[in-house]
Amino acid sequence: MTSTTQTTLELTILRHWIGGKPHEGSVERWGDVYNPATGESNTRVAFATEATVDEAVRSAAAAQKKWGAASLAQRTRVMFAYRQLLDKHKAEMAAMITREHGKVAADALGEVSRGLEVVEFACGLPQLLKGEFSENVSTDVDSYSIRQPLGVVAGITPFNFPAMVPMWMYPLAIACGNAFILKPSEKDPSAANFSAQLLAEAGLPEGVFSVVHGDKVAVDAILNHPGIAAVSFVGSTPIARYIYEMGTKAGKRVQALGGAKNHMVVLPDADMDLAADSAVSAGFGSAGERCMAISALVTVGDAADKLIPKIRERMAKLKTAPGTEPGADMGPLVTKEHHARVKGYVDKGEAEGAKLLVDGRALKVPGHENGYFLGPCLFDNVTRDMTIYKDEIFGPVLSVVRAKTYMEAMELIQANPWANGVAIFTNDGGAARRFQNEVPVGMVGINVPIPVPMAYYSFGGWKNSLFGDSHVHGKEGIHFYTRGKVVTSRWPEPHHRGVNLGFPEMK
Repeated sequence: MTSTTQTTLELTILRHWIGGKPHEGSVERWGDVYNPATGESNTRVAFATEATVDEAVRSAAAAQKKWGAASLAQRTRVMFAYRQLLDKHKAEMAAMITREHGKVAADALGEVSRGLEVVEFACGLPQLLKGEFSENVSTDVDSYSIRQPLGVVAGITPFNFPAMVPMWMYPLAIACGNAFILKPSEKDPSAANFSAQLLAEAGLPEGVFSVVHGDKVAVDAILNHPGIAAVSFVGSTPIARYIYEMGTKAGKRVQALGGAKNHMVVLPDADMDLAADSAVSAGFGSAGERCMAISALVTVGDAADKLIPKIRERMAKLKTAPGTEPGADMGPLVTKEHHARVKGYVDKGEAEGAKLLVDGRALKVPGHENGYFLGPCLFDNVTRDMTIYKDEIFGPVLSVVRAKTYMEAMELIQANPWANGVAIFTNDGGAARRFQNEVPVGMVGINVPIPVPMAYYSFGGWKNSLFGDSHVHGKEGIHFYTRGKVVTSRWPEPHHRGVNLGFPEMK
């Protein structure tokens, strides 16, 4: 459902989406999109120039004037129609994600379903945008608040959730009356164009949703363009800081979500079977390429001695294979370069003295020798000064860090520069309540390893995991994509009160 042409090499050509259709303008640069299970490319994606971004902004600005004035009923009708189409085609979108990202089919389908929840939340916009009204704040004077769209806004999104993360942004932005420009990852861009076509089919006016593909050239053009009022971003911490600094310097509203080093604390009284299931699921799901993945397993007291054998038992049963293969638990890493990077971290951990209990480096998948596969890896006796603890690996590497006490575990988390998500496993309600109050992290799970909130709560971390004041989706998302206005009104009677140069005083 994207604009394609076939060549002798059978390459699929993926273009920008501007003005409600695939962009047919000239393209100076192209990028290759790989299937990480095979290491082969059969898709080329156009890379935007500054002129391409400017064209998208001008188209979006023209469309937004009418869309911003559209009734709430009209906007929600489009969202309901889009929700129905997305639900109908979610398996198709999931297949695109598996082909370009590598995650297994069930995980890809789950990603689309979680994104769909935000679309459903956006369908309730009339309730979410209601303001406040105070009658007779002064004699015959009423005061009320309203929220209005910003204009043209943009989203810059990562490779690891090519459908869900954009859906954290554009359904709310569009429902609020903005026009939205999406710059998806160039590594797996097809889901973005597919979303654009479904939105058009749902009745969204031309120009309200655009897709520009590319690299830093496109990103910088978005950040510097005076016609874009706000930018949402999800990605690594260095890039999030760059997006925030450059965007705010250009006078834009910015929410930039960065990286993570998520800890899972296991107390000695925890249900060890539940903890083992959770650690394996949250550590190796999507090959560890999640900003909410558990990468540091902090065991307190003797918990490690009880927990590690159970984790190893479960790891031995994992099937690493192409995401399309039935029964696959974990697919490949997204690119050849990222595979080398993650493997290098395993080498580094072993060299720095961590105990490698399960080594996935030698994994070979028959028939897919050129794929970017790395088996799950488990380290024990990891310390805070080791590289594999300090860095965000973003791969299937789980590190066990042993702490003698609860306070030592808490101190680890407090000292960490990231604060996206955290979890504690315990059967002690008092300990759990203390943990949720004390831990300086944005999202907390209690016997839940990946505490990603539902769409009606907001997603976001603390510290170097977030730059800006707003988390994404939920009520904070509505506020991010709108600005408040307070109106004070009087409808005078024929005999008004005359001139008064004093400061307005409510009486």
